[in-house]
Amino acid sequence: MSDVLAVLQREATYLWYYFDVQFRQIALYWAVGVVIGSVISVFLKDRIHGLLYRMSGARFGFLGLVPAALLGVASPLCLYGTVPLAASLSRGGLRDDWLAAFMMTSILLNPQLIIYSAALGAKALTVRIVSCFLCGVTAGALVRLFYKGKPFFDFSHFGDPVSRDVAPNPLVRLVKNIGRNVRATGPMFLAGIALSALFQRYVPDDLLTKVFGGNEAWGVLMAATVGVPLYACGGGTIPLLQQWLAEGMTLGSAAAFMLTGPATKITNLGALKIAFGVKRFVLYLAFVMLFALATGLAVNLVV
Repeated sequence: MSDVLAVLQREATYLWYYFDVQFRQIALYWAVGVVIGSVISVFLKDRIHGLLYRMSGARFGFLGLVPAALLGVASPLCLYGTVPLAASLSRGGLRDDWLAAFMMTSILLNPQLIIYSAALGAKALTVRIVSCFLCGVTAGALVRLFYKGKPFFDFSHFGDPVSRDVAPNPLVRLVKNIGRNVRATGPMFLAGIALSALFQRYVPDDLLTKVFGGNEAWGVLMAATVGVPLYACGGGTIPLLQQWLAEGMTLGSAAAFMLTGPATKITNLGALKIAFGVKRFVLYLAFVMLFALATGLAVNLVV
């Protein structure tokens, strides 16, 4: 019995060591991301979304995809805030192709996740921002090409967005938003570090290299596929990606994971299916997987 307890104590010590080291490496990125995300949500969200409303009467044509995608990146909303906003924008006259670009980048990225991703290094951060922006522009271009003159979205089941930041004192609004942000992202962030510690202790480095790195095309495909069931929260996957990159995951495989993960997050798919309809929902999933694979292969070729 004493031998078993000694083994358990030793393993717990190792796991705590791995957990503590990685927590110290990335906790600051998480904390700064939470604060900046809340500041944007409380003080800048309405201005960002106001720009989208003003685009409704503009005649940018194809070039409108660029500001729409950029505003999607800047928007601090999660999908369940983005879809009601998109429904309101659609009723206000914003074109479906611009909406597609905005929604795609809003699903994939936000200011808070950008701060988190800085923990992965400059190259990975740049790849994430550029690939998400291009994914949004491409999605909008495809909607413009194949659904010109035809509706792509069905927002009949969604009402207008409702803000939770309603306290009259701006400081109180900010503190409450930070509290909600911590409660929403903190548990998944800690769970991600714990899972990363388990990987470091019990999964051989060469296995991760074989799965995500050795055969680059295979690694990209595996990362794109793993991103579908494993992704639960952006902050929670940063510890895993940091460890996988250190143990041999290629940057292209990481890019594929960072695209398919948020785009197919299980909590998002129900709302997307309602907004798209069954046929267009299947097209959306196929687009995400193909774009992630192409992006991962291109990144491995270039970087």
